[in-house]
Amino acid sequence: MKKLMLIGKTGSGKTSLSQRLNNRPLGYKKTQAIEYEQYILDTPGEYIENSRFYNALTTVAVDCDVIGLLQAANETYDAFPPGFGASFNKPIIGIITKIDLVENWSNAREELIQAGAKKIFPFSAITNEGLENIKDYLQVT
Repeated sequence: MKKLMLIGKTGSGKTSLSQRLNNRPLGYKKTQAIEYEQYILDTPGEYIENSRFYNALTTVAVDCDVIGLLQAANETYDAFPPGFGASFNKPIIGIITKIDLVENWSNAREELIQAGAKKIFPFSAITNEGLENIKDYLQVT
């Protein structure tokens, strides 16, 4: 299975996705530092919200196979600068989270594409919609 690094602003659903991928129940927990569990590397939202942390993200990404950029479907603030994914020598996927909250995710999709995501996965931590597609991509058993 591929190691996945999750990057997104605070509240974008990184920890919820990690909990679902690791077959754990949902429970809110503010990620304070980079956390690694099984094949998921969960980063604090502050690492994308402050450009001074970008070097930490590129350094940590060395041990990962895939970079997952997360954008909440209901978020209006663009977290990623255009071309952000080019900082990594890894495949970049986009994950649109919280798809159960809105009907139209086109803004989130466009944001992720502009950031460099080559493949987009819609996902809801509440309904688990899209979870199997992500697991299939990562070849999770």
